[in-house]
Amino acid sequence: MSESRTATLERSTSESQISLSVDLDGTGEADIETGVPFFDHMLTAFARHSLTDLRISARGDTHIDIHHTVEDTGILLGRALLDALGNKHGIGRYGDALVPLDEALAQAVVDISGRPYLVHGGEPAGFEYHLIGGHFTGSMVRHFFEALVLNARLTVHLRLLEGRDPHHIAEAEFKAFARAFRQAKALDPQVRGVPSTKGAL
Repeated sequence: MSESRTATLERSTSESQISLSVDLDGTGEADIETGVPFFDHMLTAFARHSLTDLRISARGDTHIDIHHTVEDTGILLGRALLDALGNKHGIGRYGDALVPLDEALAQAVVDISGRPYLVHGGEPAGFEYHLIGGHFTGSMVRHFFEALVLNARLTVHLRLLEGRDPHHIAEAEFKAFARAFRQAKALDPQVRGVPSTKGAL
């Protein structure tokens, strides 16, 4: 590996102030403080299961709603992943994972395509309105992934196959994405240059 696949970014608006760093070739270490405890839990799971070292410090107007903090973190994390991937030479590009958490089962397919697109479904009716941990609504799962996928320029298919408990549903989806991203970002010694017939991703 000839270059470090890392990125450090900051973003400040009237709604949030965020700084973060990523290392795609880490061991899954996480130091995360967003002011939204369940979101911290999900981001820690992403770091651990994608083997991406992740540091996030975020302050937002959570006294109004957690929406801005979650969305803005997704935006900045997506940009950091894009930066850290660099020229994408030698990556596997594709990843697919099926992850259970008790009764919940989620599947994620990731393509580091350069074309942002999210297909997300399968959550039970009413999930988007449920408060997880008393503060994180189920709707924030999709909202976070929309922000991340758009800014990281990934194609992601994420679907829930089974699930009843909202905590389990959200966590299975985050972990499935993490495992699929871990495969997609991995360096493949058999790949020469960019894994695309176009010569660019």
